[in-house]
Amino acid sequence: MMEALIVSNVVLWVVAIALGVTLAALARQVGLLHERSAPLGAMMADSGPEVGEQAPEFQLEDLTGKSVQIGGADEEGRDSLLVFLSPSCPMCNKLLPVIQSLGRKEGLKVVVVSDGEEAEHKRFLERHDMEDIPYVVSAEIGMQYQVGRVPHAVLVDDRGVIRAKGLVNTREHLESLIEAKEQDLPSLQDYLEQGHDHSHHHEAREKDDAAQPIH
Repeated sequence: MMEALIVSNVVLWVVAIALGVTLAALARQVGLLHERSAPLGAMMADSGPEVGEQAPEFQLEDLTGKSVQIGGADEEGRDSLLVFLSPSCPMCNKLLPVIQSLGRKEGLKVVVVSDGEEAEHKRFLERHDMEDIPYVVSAEIGMQYQVGRVPHAVLVDDRGVIRAKGLVNTREHLESLIEAKEQDLPSLQDYLEQGHDHSHHHEAREKDDAAQPIH
């Protein structure tokens, strides 16, 4: 009886060690796969105004009553980043600090656009410090851009031309819009599909990030 118990314990230990080795091997393979995967940029939807077209122009008020111009040539020569979000979207809430910091770093005119009941958006603003970023509630803008899912962003250059757009769930997605504009491509996916080596540009951006970290 004692011998059977000892044998049983030994077998259990062997199984446990084998499982541990297997899990370690799987974790290593997942890590290697992650390292080999090229960073994906913002996924561009096929609907709405095309990249290279003039952005729809709007002149309206944000929730504070301030007049906001969306589209058209920018008097200060800045590119504009239109960010479509929803107060009930968890990812949108997490992304706000990144949007604010990226706007400052890149010198962008950031405009947040949403839709729905004004009272809901005012409660949203009470929870978030938007600094000087206009917050516009307009169903018309979303319909013009045919935004179906959020967070969604559109990069418009200083002449009012759409340069990049797509769903943005991470800081990397947002930065991919800027990189796509610099490479004169609709999205970072197009850049990767052409087989270009973009490592030098990422290294330069990473060095800049180290000097000016996003909080």
